[in-house]
Amino acid sequence: MGKFGGLLRLSRFGFGLLVVSAFIMMPGAMAWSKEGHIMTCQIAQSPTLMEAFAEEQYFIFQALLEPEAAEAVRNLLPDYVNGDLSALCTWADQIRHWYKYRWTSSLHFIDTPDEACTYDYSRDCHNPNGVQDMCVAGAIKNFTSQLSHYGEGSSDRRYNMTEALLFLSHFVGDIHQPLHVGFTSDEGGNTIELRWFRHKSNLHHVWDREIILTAAADFYSKDMDLLLEDINANFTDGVWADDVPSWKECNDLLTCPNKYATESINIACKWGYKGAKPGTTLADDYFNSRMPIVMKRIAQGGVRLSMILNRVFGHSHERMAAAT
Repeated sequence: MGKFGGLLRLSRFGFGLLVVSAFIMMPGAMAWSKEGHIMTCQIAQSPTLMEAFAEEQYFIFQALLEPEAAEAVRNLLPDYVNGDLSALCTWADQIRHWYKYRWTSSLHFIDTPDEACTYDYSRDCHNPNGVQDMCVAGAIKNFTSQLSHYGEGSSDRRYNMTEALLFLSHFVGDIHQPLHVGFTSDEGGNTIELRWFRHKSNLHHVWDREIILTAAADFYSKDMDLLLEDINANFTDGVWADDVPSWKECNDLLTCPNKYATESINIACKWGYKGAKPGTTLADDYFNSRMPIVMKRIAQGGVRLSMILNRVFGHSHERMAAAT
């Protein structure tokens, strides 16, 4: 059982040049930390343990991504990443301040009324100028709809499918970070300045990165692969295994992001903001009680990303008729 389980348990060529320049020119990622986004995408592409034979000591694995979806992902990614979606899961953060992509800044989050602890798409999904659908739930809806046209091939030039894939993969991660569906006045905890153990931070960054890095340092000698192994173990045959079918439940791909956003604001109110006033010091008590929640949200994001990609690329004509 894992450590936290013990507590609970363009053209592809042109796009490749754009991505390389983004990673050279832009500073570190925002949103889930780069580690959180990478793990979300790694989970979506990872094999899951289906059956174990203790005496023979071998395992049977089944990939979360079905073959048709896995092939589509490989086809859309630039060649230099060798089919690894996680290599570009932070791309949407890297380019959000470029002039061409400044319009995407509001797509990473949802601002909800202070202390309401509720989310309503028609009320909350807009950018600072009031333009509707410009929030992370609206972005997931939009890019899911765009990817539903993948089967139409090169005849449909309305969308850049590679960008749609990368935006979708990133925003599914964002919507599972609870403080990305936070209060308006504090910008999802960004303006709540406090201390994380001995250094200065803010509440949003605590949930983006501090908890992940502290867990990696305390329990895994800063080895993110070992941390990811424990997350995988907890949802394949561990404490979350029985919950996975409910994570995948989705009658309508275009409205299910609303459920994910509601989960996040509920967690933000119950666990994020609680005990995190400006100027306070968050330490062991906060870390130990919130760390399992962060890891579970990363797992949920990865599992749900694979579900969306399977539905879009595997059954686009059957499941996405309403989006086209």
